[in-house]
Amino acid sequence: MTANQTNLTAQFGGASEVERPLGRSIKRGMLCRCPNCGQGRLFGRYLKVVDTCAACGEEYHHHRADDLPAYLVILVLGHVLVGGFMATDLVFVLPGWVHFAIWAPIGVVASLLSLQPIKGGVVGLQWALRMHGFGGAKDEVEDH
Repeated sequence: MTANQTNLTAQFGGASEVERPLGRSIKRGMLCRCPNCGQGRLFGRYLKVVDTCAACGEEYHHHRADDLPAYLVILVLGHVLVGGFMATDLVFVLPGWVHFAIWAPIGVVASLLSLQPIKGGVVGLQWALRMHGFGGAKDEVEDH
């Protein structure tokens, strides 16, 4: 190769996209932080996602978590609570009202505490996979 020659790389298909690691994005979301930078808050209120990140400017107004966080809370806590109920019922034979007095408050508190981190994880998942507007393209409704 001579001094005037340069190495040129041909690139087809447009600009390359910045990598968005899935695990890191979900973890940041579950910590209620911006999946992009990890610094800004993801929630303005209990379950209200901020429109834009105050630290990096990433837009979140178009996210669509819908009912998935609630379904995941029911799936996880349902197994934990029913397993806990059955295990304690084998050890301590108690009347039904005592079990209800124990497990109903635990279920309510656990679901309220886990709903926000799980919703943050869902938003982080959508951001990492460039779903629902996070990839720069608009979602379009298919007409059949």
